[in-house]
Amino acid sequence: MTVPREAAVDWTPRLAREEDIPALEALIPVSVRTLQASYYSAAQIEAALGPVFGVDRQLIGDGTYFVVEHDARVVGCGGWSKRQSLYGGNSGRGGEDALIDPRRDPARVRAFFVHPAWARRGIGRSILAACERAIREAHFRSVELVATLAGEPLYAAIGYTPVQRYEVAMTGGLTLPVVRMAKSLE
Repeated sequence: MTVPREAAVDWTPRLAREEDIPALEALIPVSVRTLQASYYSAAQIEAALGPVFGVDRQLIGDGTYFVVEHDARVVGCGGWSKRQSLYGGNSGRGGEDALIDPRRDPARVRAFFVHPAWARRGIGRSILAACERAIREAHFRSVELVATLAGEPLYAAIGYTPVQRYEVAMTGGLTLPVVRMAKSLE
């Protein structure tokens, strides 16, 4: 998909709906295989698709997951969570994830993906701004996320600070280097 550069576009995220799931399931592998390829091996990417990079239906059900569309096609997605998990699709999780307390726990920014043809046009920033507004409205005072190496520069540019670098264990003895980042909203 080749997309011409356009004048500034107002990317207005909307809440994701159940009927968006097939579009999200198509978008995520394309995004990951292309935009993460400079940072992770093909084997790491394939092992991460599903358990680390995947649709989390719980975020959609909680009303905390956003999509951005262009010409009725989902070109970006991302959200936040008031639940315990820091990353990953719901495929490996058994049951509902525990809620966290906004008085003491940070909200979690989760599962950001942009179609490669639409990368670096402000879609991720617009979704992150929508997330931060909703997080503040839910009375959280801070937020944390687990960034991929490809995502770290975006989050750093928006005020997130690296807290910990570590590797997520995956199948086949593979690991995925990631960066836990945090930001105060006060």
